[in-house]
Amino acid sequence: MRLKLSRRQLLHDSFLISISLKGLNGLAEVIGGVTLFFVSPQQMQRLIEILTQHELRQDPNDWLANQLLRGGEHITAGGISFAAVYLLAHGIPKLAAVAALLKGKLWAYPFSLAVLGGFIVYQLYYLATKPGIGMVLLTGFDILVVVLIWLEYRAKRRERERPAA
Repeated sequence: MRLKLSRRQLLHDSFLISISLKGLNGLAEVIGGVTLFFVSPQQMQRLIEILTQHELRQDPNDWLANQLLRGGEHITAGGISFAAVYLLAHGIPKLAAVAALLKGKLWAYPFSLAVLGGFIVYQLYYLATKPGIGMVLLTGFDILVVVLIWLEYRAKRRERERPAA
């Protein structure tokens, strides 16, 4: 038996998977943002020490572990607060958009396109100043999600405009 998906079904499934991933990302950002409001610079430094101690026992010259430790020494309460607000400012709109999209709310499609479009503009600016493969991959994924949201939006509008049989 051969399973054949229509192009429309494949796009719809891809849309559902991609926005679900965005929802998980948004949830992680909200959890991280809320958590950071309860963490002091000293606690953050201690966490970094705990996370790097095993690696540094194996290799005291490990570049990444040493960079994390050095960076941890410069963490401030203001820096932690900024990170918390940053994560919440990204996570809350993503969660709201994903929840509304999964409920099929038509207004959620333009809202989601605007939210992700804003993130993409920021990411492109960031890429121009500090290029990195992680940001390239994230931006590429976000562009794919925008395309899938747009295609789903068009299909939903067509369905609603079609007269009932």
